[in-house]
Amino acid sequence: MARRWLSTALLFPLYLSLTACPAIVQEPESAGSNAVPTPVTAPATMPDDPDPALWVIKDEDTTIYLFGTVHILKPGMTWFDEAVKESFDASDELVIEMIKPDPAEMTKIVTDLAIDKSGVSLRDKLTPEDRADFEAAMTKFKMPVAAFDPLDPWFASVSLSLIPLMQNGYATDQGVEDELLAHAKARALTITGLETPEQQLGFFDNLPEEVQIRFLNFTVDNIEDAADGMEQMVAEWANANIDALGALMNAGMEDKILYDTLLVNRNITWAEWVDKRMEKPGTVFLAVGAGHLAGESSLQAILEQKGMTVDRIEY
Repeated sequence: MARRWLSTALLFPLYLSLTACPAIVQEPESAGSNAVPTPVTAPATMPDDPDPALWVIKDEDTTIYLFGTVHILKPGMTWFDEAVKESFDASDELVIEMIKPDPAEMTKIVTDLAIDKSGVSLRDKLTPEDRADFEAAMTKFKMPVAAFDPLDPWFASVSLSLIPLMQNGYATDQGVEDELLAHAKARALTITGLETPEQQLGFFDNLPEEVQIRFLNFTVDNIEDAADGMEQMVAEWANANIDALGALMNAGMEDKILYDTLLVNRNITWAEWVDKRMEKPGTVFLAVGAGHLAGESSLQAILEQKGMTVDRIEY
Protein backbone atom coordinates (compact mmCIF):
# COMPACT_ATOMS: atom_id res chain seq x y z
CA MET A 1 0.00 0.00 0.00
CA ALA A 2 1.30 3.46 -0.84
CA ARG A 3 0.44 6.92 0.44
CA ARG A 4 -1.51 8.73 -2.25
CA TRP A 5 -3.05 12.17 -2.73
CA LEU A 6 -5.96 13.32 -4.84
CA SER A 7 -5.91 16.90 -6.07
CA THR A 8 -8.75 17.78 -8.29
CA ALA A 9 -8.56 21.11 -6.53
CA LEU A 10 -5.55 21.95 -8.65
CA LEU A 11 -7.19 20.65 -11.80
CA PHE A 12 -10.58 22.31 -11.87
CA PRO A 13 -11.93 25.75 -11.03
CA LEU A 14 -15.57 24.62 -11.40
CA TYR A 15 -16.49 27.95 -9.82
CA LEU A 16 -16.23 25.94 -6.61
CA SER A 17 -12.80 24.39 -6.17
CA LEU A 18 -12.32 20.74 -5.44
CA THR A 19 -10.24 19.32 -2.68
CA ALA A 20 -6.90 17.66 -2.21
CA CYS A 21 -7.17 14.53 -0.11
CA PRO A 22 -4.43 12.29 1.22
CA ALA A 23 -5.27 8.61 0.99
CA ILE A 24 -3.97 5.11 1.48
CA VAL A 25 -4.83 3.27 -1.71
CA GLN A 26 -3.38 0.49 -3.80
CA GLU A 27 -1.25 1.14 -6.86
CA PRO A 28 -3.78 2.08 -9.55
CA GLU A 29 -3.66 -0.92 -11.87
CA SER A 30 -6.23 0.52 -14.26
CA ALA A 31 -4.17 3.64 -14.87
CA GLY A 32 -1.43 1.58 -16.47
CA SER A 33 1.63 3.52 -17.60
CA ASN A 34 -0.15 6.81 -16.85
CA ALA A 35 0.15 6.26 -13.12
CA VAL A 36 2.52 8.69 -11.44
CA PRO A 37 5.00 7.22 -8.94
CA THR A 38 4.82 8.22 -5.32
CA PRO A 39 7.38 10.96 -4.56
CA VAL A 40 10.29 9.97 -2.37
CA THR A 41 11.39 13.47 -1.44
CA ALA A 42 10.49 15.04 1.90
CA PRO A 43 7.40 17.27 1.88
CA ALA A 44 8.11 20.88 1.03
CA THR A 45 7.63 23.72 3.48
CA MET A 46 5.89 26.92 2.46
CA PRO A 47 8.54 29.43 1.30
CA ASP A 48 8.54 33.09 2.30
CA ASP A 49 8.75 33.97 -1.39
CA PRO A 50 6.63 31.60 -3.53
CA ASP A 51 8.06 31.15 -7.03
CA PRO A 52 5.77 28.75 -8.94
CA ALA A 53 7.02 27.17 -12.15
CA LEU A 54 6.72 28.98 -15.48
CA TRP A 55 7.40 27.86 -19.06
CA VAL A 56 7.48 29.52 -22.48
CA ILE A 57 6.95 28.55 -26.12
CA LYS A 58 8.22 30.90 -28.82
CA ASP A 59 8.51 31.28 -32.55
CA GLU A 60 9.28 34.30 -34.76
CA ASP A 61 6.17 36.29 -33.84
CA THR A 62 4.32 34.39 -31.11
CA THR A 63 5.06 33.80 -27.42
CA ILE A 64 2.93 31.67 -25.10
CA TYR A 65 3.74 31.48 -21.39
CA LEU A 66 2.49 28.43 -19.49
CA PHE A 67 1.70 28.87 -15.80
CA GLY A 68 0.23 26.34 -13.40
CA THR A 69 -2.45 27.63 -11.07
CA VAL A 70 -4.07 26.69 -7.78
CA HIS A 71 -7.78 27.44 -7.87
CA ILE A 72 -8.23 27.97 -4.12
CA LEU A 73 -5.67 29.56 -1.77
CA LYS A 74 -5.42 31.25 1.58
CA PRO A 75 -5.38 35.07 1.47
CA GLY A 76 -2.02 36.81 1.50
CA MET A 77 0.17 34.61 -0.71
CA THR A 78 2.54 36.78 -2.75
CA TRP A 79 3.27 34.80 -5.91
CA PHE A 80 2.46 37.47 -8.51
CA ASP A 81 5.92 39.02 -8.84
CA GLU A 82 9.31 38.53 -10.54
CA ALA A 83 9.18 36.41 -13.72
CA VAL A 84 5.48 35.65 -13.38
CA LYS A 85 4.52 39.32 -13.30
CA GLU A 86 7.06 40.22 -15.99
CA SER A 87 5.66 37.56 -18.32
CA PHE A 88 2.08 38.57 -17.59
CA ASP A 89 2.89 42.26 -18.12
CA ALA A 90 4.43 41.40 -21.50
CA SER A 91 1.27 39.56 -22.60
CA ASP A 92 -1.71 40.93 -24.49
CA GLU A 93 -4.05 38.00 -23.81
CA LEU A 94 -4.91 35.94 -20.74
CA VAL A 95 -6.13 32.40 -21.34
CA ILE A 96 -7.64 30.41 -18.47
CA GLU A 97 -9.58 27.18 -18.21
CA MET A 98 -13.01 28.75 -17.81
CA ILE A 99 -14.54 32.19 -17.61
CA LYS A 100 -16.98 32.30 -14.70
CA PRO A 101 -20.56 33.14 -15.65
CA ASP A 102 -22.69 35.36 -13.45
CA PRO A 103 -24.09 33.66 -10.32
CA ALA A 104 -27.62 33.25 -11.72
CA GLU A 105 -26.36 31.52 -14.86
CA MET A 106 -23.99 29.31 -12.85
CA THR A 107 -26.83 28.31 -10.53
CA LYS A 108 -28.90 27.23 -13.53
CA ILE A 109 -26.02 25.21 -14.99
CA VAL A 110 -25.37 23.48 -11.67
CA THR A 111 -29.07 22.76 -11.20
CA ASP A 112 -29.30 21.25 -14.67
CA LEU A 113 -26.25 19.03 -14.27
CA ALA A 114 -25.76 18.29 -10.56
CA ILE A 115 -29.27 17.37 -9.46
CA ASP A 116 -29.97 13.63 -9.66
CA LYS A 117 -32.69 12.71 -12.12
CA SER A 118 -33.03 9.01 -11.27
CA GLY A 119 -35.35 9.46 -8.31
CA VAL A 120 -32.96 7.51 -6.07
CA SER A 121 -31.44 9.49 -3.21
CA LEU A 122 -27.68 9.73 -2.89
CA ARG A 123 -27.49 7.76 0.36
CA ASP A 124 -29.61 4.96 -1.10
CA LYS A 125 -26.97 4.49 -3.81
CA LEU A 126 -24.29 3.69 -1.22
CA THR A 127 -23.56 0.36 0.44
CA PRO A 128 -24.57 0.21 4.13
CA GLU A 129 -20.93 0.62 5.20
CA ASP A 130 -20.25 3.52 2.84
CA ARG A 131 -23.53 5.17 3.83
CA ALA A 132 -22.58 4.98 7.51
CA ASP A 133 -19.20 6.56 6.77
CA PHE A 134 -20.82 9.28 4.66
CA GLU A 135 -23.36 10.12 7.36
CA ALA A 136 -20.61 10.22 9.99
CA ALA A 137 -18.64 12.69 7.86
CA MET A 138 -21.69 14.89 7.36
CA THR A 139 -22.40 14.87 11.09
CA LYS A 140 -18.79 15.69 11.92
CA PHE A 141 -18.99 18.82 9.77
CA LYS A 142 -22.40 19.75 11.23
CA MET A 143 -24.30 19.09 7.99
CA PRO A 144 -27.74 17.42 7.88
CA VAL A 145 -27.16 13.86 6.71
CA ALA A 146 -29.87 14.27 4.03
CA ALA A 147 -28.51 17.59 2.70
CA PHE A 148 -26.91 16.04 -0.39
CA ASP A 149 -29.57 13.41 -1.10
CA PRO A 150 -30.86 15.18 -4.26
CA LEU A 151 -27.34 15.49 -5.73
CA ASP A 152 -25.30 13.37 -8.10
CA PRO A 153 -22.40 11.65 -6.29
CA TRP A 154 -19.73 13.76 -7.99
CA PHE A 155 -21.29 17.02 -6.85
CA ALA A 156 -21.81 15.74 -3.33
CA SER A 157 -18.08 14.96 -3.28
CA VAL A 158 -17.26 18.47 -4.50
CA SER A 159 -19.50 20.09 -1.92
CA LEU A 160 -18.28 17.98 0.99
CA SER A 161 -14.61 18.33 0.10
CA LEU A 162 -14.68 22.12 0.23
CA ILE A 163 -15.80 22.26 3.86
CA PRO A 164 -12.50 21.41 5.63
CA LEU A 165 -10.52 23.66 3.32
CA MET A 166 -12.69 26.66 4.01
CA GLN A 167 -12.63 25.90 7.72
CA ASN A 168 -8.83 26.03 7.51
CA GLY A 169 -8.63 29.44 5.87
CA TYR A 170 -8.84 28.67 2.15
CA ALA A 171 -11.10 30.95 0.15
CA THR A 172 -12.72 30.26 -3.21
CA ASP A 173 -12.18 33.89 -4.27
CA GLN A 174 -8.44 33.80 -3.53
CA GLY A 175 -7.28 31.47 -6.30
CA VAL A 176 -4.59 32.30 -8.81
CA GLU A 177 -7.15 32.94 -11.55
CA ASP A 178 -8.92 35.54 -9.42
CA GLU A 179 -5.78 37.64 -9.18
CA LEU A 180 -4.84 37.16 -12.82
CA LEU A 181 -8.32 38.16 -13.93
CA ALA A 182 -8.23 41.30 -11.79
CA HIS A 183 -4.95 42.38 -13.38
CA ALA A 184 -6.16 41.44 -16.87
CA LYS A 185 -9.35 43.47 -16.49
CA ALA A 186 -7.38 46.44 -15.16
CA ARG A 187 -5.27 46.35 -18.32
CA ALA A 188 -8.24 45.59 -20.60
CA LEU A 189 -6.55 42.44 -21.89
CA THR A 190 -8.31 39.92 -24.08
CA ILE A 191 -9.54 37.11 -21.82
CA THR A 192 -10.18 33.67 -23.31
CA GLY A 193 -11.62 30.52 -21.75
CA LEU A 194 -10.51 27.11 -23.01
CA GLU A 195 -13.72 25.46 -21.78
CA THR A 196 -17.28 26.42 -20.91
CA PRO A 197 -18.84 25.88 -17.46
CA GLU A 198 -21.08 23.22 -18.99
CA GLN A 199 -18.02 21.38 -20.30
CA GLN A 200 -16.19 21.54 -16.98
CA LEU A 201 -19.13 20.28 -14.97
CA GLY A 202 -19.92 17.80 -17.70
CA PHE A 203 -16.56 16.07 -17.33
CA PHE A 204 -17.77 14.91 -13.91
CA ASP A 205 -21.45 14.55 -14.71
CA ASN A 206 -20.73 12.22 -17.63
CA LEU A 207 -18.64 9.84 -15.56
CA PRO A 208 -20.28 6.46 -14.93
CA GLU A 209 -22.18 6.51 -11.66
CA GLU A 210 -19.99 3.80 -10.13
CA VAL A 211 -16.93 5.98 -10.75
CA GLN A 212 -18.68 8.97 -9.19
CA ILE A 213 -19.52 6.88 -6.12
CA ARG A 214 -15.91 5.74 -5.77
CA PHE A 215 -14.90 9.39 -6.02
CA LEU A 216 -17.35 10.27 -3.23
CA ASN A 217 -16.21 7.37 -1.05
CA PHE A 218 -12.60 8.44 -1.53
CA THR A 219 -13.46 11.94 -0.37
CA VAL A 220 -15.34 10.64 2.68
CA ASP A 221 -12.54 8.27 3.65
CA ASN A 222 -9.93 11.04 3.60
CA ILE A 223 -11.88 14.16 4.46
CA GLU A 224 -10.13 14.71 7.79
CA ASP A 225 -6.74 14.94 6.07
CA ALA A 226 -7.88 17.22 3.24
CA ALA A 227 -6.47 20.45 4.68
CA ASP A 228 -3.05 18.91 5.39
CA GLY A 229 -2.97 17.47 1.89
CA MET A 230 -3.79 20.83 0.36
CA GLU A 231 -1.08 22.50 2.45
CA GLN A 232 1.52 20.09 1.08
CA MET A 233 0.45 20.56 -2.52
CA VAL A 234 0.39 24.33 -2.28
CA ALA A 235 3.88 24.20 -0.75
CA GLU A 236 5.16 22.03 -3.62
CA TRP A 237 3.55 24.45 -6.09
CA ALA A 238 5.09 27.48 -4.35
CA ASN A 239 8.52 25.81 -4.43
CA ALA A 240 8.14 24.81 -8.11
CA ASN A 241 8.73 21.15 -7.22
CA ILE A 242 7.14 19.87 -10.41
CA ASP A 243 7.85 16.15 -10.07
CA ALA A 244 6.64 16.00 -6.47
CA LEU A 245 3.61 18.12 -7.33
CA GLY A 246 2.70 15.90 -10.26
CA ALA A 247 2.97 12.77 -8.13
CA LEU A 248 0.83 14.24 -5.35
CA MET A 249 -1.80 15.56 -7.70
CA ASN A 250 -2.33 12.71 -10.11
CA ALA A 251 -1.60 9.52 -8.17
CA GLY A 252 -5.04 9.37 -6.56
CA MET A 253 -6.79 8.83 -9.89
CA GLU A 254 -6.96 5.07 -9.68
CA ASP A 255 -9.70 4.90 -12.32
CA LYS A 256 -8.26 5.24 -15.82
CA ILE A 257 -11.47 6.86 -17.01
CA LEU A 258 -11.08 9.53 -14.29
CA TYR A 259 -7.41 10.12 -15.18
CA ASP A 260 -8.11 10.34 -18.90
CA THR A 261 -11.24 12.48 -18.54
CA LEU A 262 -9.93 15.03 -16.06
CA LEU A 263 -6.33 15.26 -17.23
CA VAL A 264 -5.08 13.55 -20.37
CA ASN A 265 -7.91 14.25 -22.82
CA ARG A 266 -8.12 17.89 -21.79
CA ASN A 267 -4.36 18.31 -22.21
CA ILE A 268 -4.61 16.87 -25.72
CA THR A 269 -7.39 19.32 -26.58
CA TRP A 270 -5.46 22.24 -25.12
CA ALA A 271 -2.32 21.25 -27.02
CA GLU A 272 -4.33 21.53 -30.24
CA TRP A 273 -5.43 25.01 -29.13
CA VAL A 274 -1.82 26.05 -28.45
CA ASP A 275 -0.66 24.63 -31.79
CA LYS A 276 -3.28 26.64 -33.65
CA ARG A 277 -2.66 29.79 -31.57
CA MET A 278 1.04 29.70 -32.45
CA GLU A 279 0.02 30.51 -36.03
CA LYS A 280 -1.22 33.92 -34.89
CA PRO A 281 1.18 36.69 -33.74
CA GLY A 282 1.03 37.94 -30.18
CA THR A 283 1.94 37.16 -26.59
CA VAL A 284 -0.32 34.96 -24.47
CA PHE A 285 -0.28 34.14 -20.76
CA LEU A 286 -1.92 30.71 -20.49
CA ALA A 287 -2.81 29.72 -16.92
CA VAL A 288 -4.29 26.28 -16.17
CA GLY A 289 -4.45 24.04 -13.12
CA ALA A 290 -0.94 23.03 -12.05
CA GLY A 291 -1.77 19.34 -12.38
CA HIS A 292 -1.93 19.78 -16.15
CA LEU A 293 1.70 20.92 -16.25
CA ALA A 294 3.18 18.02 -14.28
CA GLY A 295 3.81 14.35 -15.01
CA GLU A 296 4.36 12.36 -18.16
CA SER A 297 0.97 13.30 -19.62
CA SER A 298 1.52 17.02 -19.00
CA LEU A 299 0.56 19.68 -21.51
CA GLN A 300 4.26 20.38 -22.11
CA ALA A 301 4.96 16.71 -22.88
CA ILE A 302 2.13 16.61 -25.42
CA LEU A 303 3.31 19.86 -27.01
CA GLU A 304 6.83 18.47 -27.32
CA GLN A 305 5.40 15.36 -29.00
CA LYS A 306 3.93 17.77 -31.55
CA GLY A 307 7.41 19.15 -32.22
CA MET A 308 7.29 22.29 -30.09
CA THR A 309 10.07 23.41 -27.77
CA VAL A 310 8.87 24.23 -24.25
CA ASP A 311 11.46 25.99 -22.10
CA ARG A 312 11.35 26.35 -18.33
CA ILE A 313 11.93 29.93 -17.15
CA GLU A 314 14.30 29.92 -14.20
CA TYR A 315 13.95 32.77 -11.74
